[in-house]
Amino acid sequence: MVDKNTTNSSQTKPTTLVPILIIASLFFIFGFVTWINGALIPFMKTINELTSAQSLLVASASYISFVVMALPASYILTKIGYKRGMSLGLFIMGFGALIFIPAAEARTYWMFLTGIFIQGAGMTLLQTASNPYITILGPIESAAKRISIMGICNKIAGALGSLIFGSILLSGIDEIQEKLAVVSVSEKNTLLNNMADSVVVPYISMAVVLFILGLLILKAPLPNVEATPIEETKEGETAKTSIFQFPHLWLGVLTLFMYVGVEVIAGDTIIAYGIALGFPADDAKFFTTFTLLAMVATYALGAFLIPKYITQALALKVSAVLGIILSFCIVFSSGFTSVLFVAGLGIANALVWPAVWPLTLNGLGKFTKTGAALLVMAISGGAVIPPLYGKFVDGTKADLIAQGISEVNATAAASTKGYWILLPCYIIILYYAISGHKVGLKKS
Repeated sequence: MVDKNTTNSSQTKPTTLVPILIIASLFFIFGFVTWINGALIPFMKTINELTSAQSLLVASASYISFVVMALPASYILTKIGYKRGMSLGLFIMGFGALIFIPAAEARTYWMFLTGIFIQGAGMTLLQTASNPYITILGPIESAAKRISIMGICNKIAGALGSLIFGSILLSGIDEIQEKLAVVSVSEKNTLLNNMADSVVVPYISMAVVLFILGLLILKAPLPNVEATPIEETKEGETAKTSIFQFPHLWLGVLTLFMYVGVEVIAGDTIIAYGIALGFPADDAKFFTTFTLLAMVATYALGAFLIPKYITQALALKVSAVLGIILSFCIVFSSGFTSVLFVAGLGIANALVWPAVWPLTLNGLGKFTKTGAALLVMAISGGAVIPPLYGKFVDGTKADLIAQGISEVNATAAASTKGYWILLPCYIIILYYAISGHKVGLKKS
């Protein structure tokens, strides 16, 4: 007689491993694309002569697409399934990359933002498919472990993307900025046009890779998975009939909104912050990598600790408390020390996403896909909170200059004070970790 448990184990392991590797490759892709924004922000600020707030629309264009496309993405996935949805997402991202070519030729900011938005739309489809897929691919108790592994792929790709695009786009930017202050209008336009053209080759290469991967994913062996159904109600109890009957979901959406905002600030403002503090661009271009490597190390720790040693809720509590502490450290320090505290936010941020997803999707049953779409919409926090940081920096800088402080010192001081915006975000994350994730759920 064949041992039933042995047979199931041998069949399950490879069946699960291959999809995990495929999804990990997708996390690598949108990690690479997302985290090049840290280099794009100072690059766009220079070639389009923007304010801090305007330059942070790079992040807004990417993340606002999650609001616009999340529910349509959920609908698309119900029609064509996870695999085709992921493939379509890659094709859309490739098309967005191609928009950069005419945008560079015209050196027109709204065209760049359009390309970034289209890439964000493709990533929305990928995120809406891949996050719930990896969450329900195995036991919900170990979902944070699997998502942590995905996060390692995401952030390693982000570190590579930041370094590669930082080297390409920010090379010689300090010298160019010095020349812009003294050359004629025609010479300025020539310099900026040449600088804008540096995005053409990398984005053509990116588009080709995305189109090829989109074709390959159609052949990938991804099994169909569904969330565990909601338990049948006992006599006298009311069945859940609406997504609005899950308050822990809506609190989770708010939490993820705040989290993505602080994650984007930590990764996308740190290069510009270093430049504002007086560091050369050739040095500052590595700063996003500091944040991402801190996240990778913490993801690895989370994959080891969760759920064997600590729960997902405890990981979220520790992350929120550390984020609050680091927020104070940033604004009450200066120079490279302050930059390191911003990079340290990578440690505070790493386990928030892996913990919030399973805590929020827990108990949704047939509403899981809609809940996942709402969580993807919460990624729009990256579109809202960073520009608020930029507005705060611009306003504080103007006030300090009006008080007679030099522009250089005013820029540095305002950029540091802007990080106060992190504090309320981490407080909301802490609330969800302590009690918000349990609101409305049955006590076992």
